[in-house]
Amino acid sequence: MTQINTVLGPVASSELGRTLCHEHIFVLSTDVQQNYPEEWGDEQARIDDAVAKLRQLAAAGYRTIIDPTVVGLGRYLPRIVEIAEQVPELNIICATGCYTYTDAPFFFTHRGPALSAALGTEVPDPMVDMFIRDLTTGIASTGVKAGILKCAIDEPGMTPGVERIMVAVAKASLATAAPITVHTHPGSHQGFAVRDLMAREGVAPSKVVLGHSGDSNDAEHLSALAEEGFYLGMDRMGINLATSFEARCDIVVELCRRGYAAQLLLSHDAACYLDWIDPNVLAFLPQWHYLHIEQEVLPYLRAHGVTEAQIDLMLIENPRRYLEGS
Repeated sequence: MTQINTVLGPVASSELGRTLCHEHIFVLSTDVQQNYPEEWGDEQARIDDAVAKLRQLAAAGYRTIIDPTVVGLGRYLPRIVEIAEQVPELNIICATGCYTYTDAPFFFTHRGPALSAALGTEVPDPMVDMFIRDLTTGIASTGVKAGILKCAIDEPGMTPGVERIMVAVAKASLATAAPITVHTHPGSHQGFAVRDLMAREGVAPSKVVLGHSGDSNDAEHLSALAEEGFYLGMDRMGINLATSFEARCDIVVELCRRGYAAQLLLSHDAACYLDWIDPNVLAFLPQWHYLHIEQEVLPYLRAHGVTEAQIDLMLIENPRRYLEGS
């Protein structure tokens, strides 16, 4: 039986239950928040609000969330530990890695490989050891071990910074067997760029979630990636500005019809609080919350031919297999 690291310690993979594979608790611009904390407001009120929302999710029958908040997204584990301790009925799996669409953070600019040419010798990338430490020893002083790795590629494509981070993530995965989730931009077919890099580094497709695949309704493109063995994150349910509720659900229906339910993961990419979006804009996203799948998506899928067995695959079996590496 495989043990999976959560914020409150390892749990048996058989105990993960219904799992949402891409949900944040907080997404923060740390420098801004530290210097202009007016919108954040009261720390305890934010924690209490998160606890209440996660308890509602647990009461709806969900037992696990994966929170892919890493460097670049405002990860701060002591706050997440405090919340997890108040919602022990919900497993929270945290992540390590780095999030950018273009350049690596300035911290890494003149470290590691950037020094290789100047020194005339290959210098290892410190990111690799940092990620491995988060997975095997713990994050900062919390002792909390990350359960997955996270990186990103978006419309700008495989820039040098994105490639450097993705290679470091791949190396850390090979060293630890940890699975990977990648923010992708399916509209520009960046899943193929991820495929090529992971193949070059020796990471199996079954170790990788291609996140935000549900942003596309190109069934041929997504089927090709599923056929190769990647998991597809249908994980922005409720973000219905550039697309619609029906479109997000219909691509799931179509992929299930084609026989790819075993490659799909459902989630919202929601958060209790994120500072990337003006609160006035959030008012136009009334379905973007942790309970949208349970309350609205699953009834739609059932009404359009998705079976209970397929729903269990997407919410229980696939997350378990992904986290186990099986």
